[in-house]
Amino acid sequence: MAALALPVLSSSSQASSAHTLPPLPYADNALEPVISARTLGFHYGKHHKAYLDNLSKLTAGRDYADLSLEDVITRSAKQAGDAAIFNNAAQLWNHTFYWRSMRPNGGGTPPQALREKIEASFGSVDACKQLLAGAAISQFGSGWAWLAQDGDKLRVVKTGNADNPITSGLTPLLNVDVWEHAYYLDYQNRRADYVNAVLDKLVNWEFAQQNLKA
Repeated sequence: MAALALPVLSSSSQASSAHTLPPLPYADNALEPVISARTLGFHYGKHHKAYLDNLSKLTAGRDYADLSLEDVITRSAKQAGDAAIFNNAAQLWNHTFYWRSMRPNGGGTPPQALREKIEASFGSVDACKQLLAGAAISQFGSGWAWLAQDGDKLRVVKTGNADNPITSGLTPLLNVDVWEHAYYLDYQNRRADYVNAVLDKLVNWEFAQQNLKA
């Protein structure tokens, strides 16, 4: 599977060239008041970085260390003994994707090509957002809600823990993180408020369109 439209990743002294922690695409406080600088600092600097550090240790001296992150995910997903590698690789990828699924002053109307796909698949942009919110809010425990492409159609799916649509052969377009560390400092148990604020004010439709396959 071809890599998605993520930025070129810089090298890290704690990981191989294939596994790195990309910089955030905006300042820590750029998503306020929806997501605070405190939440973003903990989420990126602690949780996201921990997945990289763990993956680097788990893959040291193994073939996985030289594979792209997408290949690590697809290969380790099929190996029962490599669940820890899969979990950390997928979470590293999912979080890099999540940061780019949002932008300051996001929301609004998707660009034309994406909007046409959304309308063909769901009827309207509002219907798509409602499905995304429903998937994110109803995900039991930790996980993710995704807008994904399945051939000529778009789908809204939810995954538990570290899983993502790549393992099902789908193309992720954007995601919403519903692990508690993504929102608890700001919203406590009000997951719905967090999800709706992200979809209304931060969602990066331009990034989603970049990930569309012709």
